[in-house]
Amino acid sequence: MTDQDWAPPIDDPLATGGPPWLEGRVAVVAGGGMSGPLANVGFALSWLYHRSGATVAVLDRDAEAGRRTVEAIENDGGRAATFDVDITDDASVAAAVAQVMKRFGRIDVAGTTIGGMGAKPVFDVTVEEWDTVLDLNTKSAWLLMKHVQQHLTRGAAMVTVSSSATEGRGPAMPYTIAKTALEKLTVGAASSLAPRGIRVNGVRVGMIWGAFASRGMDEEMRELRRSNVALQTEGNPWDIASAAFFLTTEPSRWVSGQILAVDGGGFAFKGNSGAAGSAPAKK
Repeated sequence: MTDQDWAPPIDDPLATGGPPWLEGRVAVVAGGGMSGPLANVGFALSWLYHRSGATVAVLDRDAEAGRRTVEAIENDGGRAATFDVDITDDASVAAAVAQVMKRFGRIDVAGTTIGGMGAKPVFDVTVEEWDTVLDLNTKSAWLLMKHVQQHLTRGAAMVTVSSSATEGRGPAMPYTIAKTALEKLTVGAASSLAPRGIRVNGVRVGMIWGAFASRGMDEEMRELRRSNVALQTEGNPWDIASAAFFLTTEPSRWVSGQILAVDGGGFAFKGNSGAAGSAPAKK
């Protein structure tokens, strides 16, 4: 054989170029219930795990939302179950994870899409409001990691969902602080679990339109958000779920401790005036 007769080096599993990556495995999604007519990130992630061959364990405090997700997956020929949980309570999360293990016998992938609240000035909130926001956005992810990691083996992966609000310089809000803490938790957990061959990554969400945004935003505000995205388009929950799916499956097997911004290129600087090296603004 000459140097020009090399066989194509395509024996690596990644060379197949596609799913199913999770055949015979179990994926846990906290916040995986379908909470409204527009897809939310949790539902979208649950669906992608299902379509990649996984059995899906939906952890949600909204039993009806969880039922919708399970029903959709089962109607598509998949396998899923919903587990009631207060994601901010240690005993509740421990019990839910134990139920998943009893029902399915293993956990291979875990994602948490829980978050919200706290969009108030940091000095205007009560102690109770502060605690609630930190519990919902940071503590919940820690509790899920804490209890799930006990059952993970080499090759498993976890993903968290943060917010592009972490990149701002203020004004200070509990939500931004909680999501920043979540990102540090994600990176730190990746380092802690790396010796066991377990990966942890996060997705930083930009200005998407879905169940969460549609609850408190009119069309005028929606258009303003869209116009402030560099790509001039708004994302949706599938954009976020696709990134989270990637970060917990084989194509990202050498990626850990990363926060991936999925935000359409970030905030768009309008015009050129004021940028370094730009021409003076016309009067």
